[in-house]
Amino acid sequence: MTNLASTHSNDPYREWLRQRLGQEMGVREAEMTIQGAVQRRGWTAVRALGPRDVVAVLQDVYKVMRDQVGEGRADKWLEVASTDLAQLAETVPVPTVTPAFTESAPRALRWGRRAHDLALLLARSHAEIAMRSLGAIRSNPDLSALETAAEWDVQATQAEVRRWETEDMLTNLRADHARVEVADQVAASRAQAELLFLRVTELEGGKGREQATPAQLAHSRLMLTQTTSFLDAFAPLVAEEDADTPLTMLDMNLDNARFSLGVPLHPNVLRARHTLNYAQWQAGEQVNQAPVVAEARRNLAQAEAEAGAQLHAALDAARTHQTALRQLAQTVEALETRAVHLKANGGDPLSLARVRFEWRQARASARIQSHRMEEAIRLLEALVSEPGDFR
Repeated sequence: MTNLASTHSNDPYREWLRQRLGQEMGVREAEMTIQGAVQRRGWTAVRALGPRDVVAVLQDVYKVMRDQVGEGRADKWLEVASTDLAQLAETVPVPTVTPAFTESAPRALRWGRRAHDLALLLARSHAEIAMRSLGAIRSNPDLSALETAAEWDVQATQAEVRRWETEDMLTNLRADHARVEVADQVAASRAQAELLFLRVTELEGGKGREQATPAQLAHSRLMLTQTTSFLDAFAPLVAEEDADTPLTMLDMNLDNARFSLGVPLHPNVLRARHTLNYAQWQAGEQVNQAPVVAEARRNLAQAEAEAGAQLHAALDAARTHQTALRQLAQTVEALETRAVHLKANGGDPLSLARVRFEWRQARASARIQSHRMEEAIRLLEALVSEPGDFR
C-alpha cells in the first residue's frame, strides 16, 4: 500500500519507488536501479520524479523479474505496484520546480496555422501561467496554504498539453497507417485484376468447367474494367511495396493494472482535484460543512468515473482489435500454406490467382485491425507513460 510518510518528501515518488524496490532487491540495489533508469533516459539527476517516470522504472524492473522469477510472479508484482502507484497519484501532486524569478505575464505566442495548433498553444499558455502562479504563491508566505492546490493546477494544465500533443501524435500515426492501408488496397486490386483477367480469358475461350453465360462474361469484363480504373487512379499515389511490410502483431497483455494510472492522471480528474483543493482553502475551518467543497467532491467523483469509462473503452477497443487480428492472422497463414501447396502440386494459374487475391484481402483486413489496435495502445501509453516506455 501507499506509504503516506513519503508524501511529505520533496521527492515523494522517488521515495515511494525506492521503498517499493527495496522490498524486492534491497535499498542499495533499488537506488542503483533508479539511477540507472535516470541515466539511460537522460533525465536530470536532481529533478523530482513523477508517476510516469516511476512507470518507466517499474517496466525496467518487470523485464528483469520476468527473466529471474517467471512471468506469473512478475505480472503480479507489477499489478500490485501499479495499483499502489495509482493510489499515490490520487493524493500526491507531482513536485514542481518553479523558476526563482517569475515574470508578471507570459510572453506573446505566435498563432498556429491550424485549429489544432491553436488549442495546443492555448494549453501551453495555460500551463505557463499555472507555473508562474505557483512560483508567486511559493514566494508569498501568506499564500502558503494554496501551494497544494496550485501544484494540482500545474499538473492539470500540463496534462492538457499532453492531451493535445497526443492528438497530434495520433493524427500523424493515422496518416501513416492510411498510406499503408491504401497500398494494401492497391495490392489487393492488382491481385483481383490478375484473377479477373484469367477468368475473362477462360470464359472467352470456353475452357471453364461450366458453360459461361453472356451475363457472367459481361460481369467479369465490367469488374476488370472497374478494377483497372481503380489501379490507374490510385497506384501512382502509393508505394506498392508498403503492402509487403510484415503485419505488426502487438501481442501485449491488455489486462494489466498498469493502465489504471490513466484515471488519476486524466486532465479532467486533475482539474477537478485542483478545484477541490481550492474550495477547501476557501472554506477554511468550515471545510466539512461548506457546500462548495461538497460540490467539488461530487465533481471529482464524476470526473474519475468518466475517466475510468474512457479508459475501459480504449482497453475494450484494443482487446477487440487484438482478437480480430489474431483470427485474421491465422487466415493469412492458412492461405499462405494453401498457395505453397497449390504451387508445389502444379495448380492451375486461375486457382493460384484466386488464392493470392484472398490472401491480399485477408492481409488488408488484418492490417486494419493491427493499425486500430496500435492506435488504441499508443493512446493508452500516452495516458500512463512517456513515449517508448511500453514494449
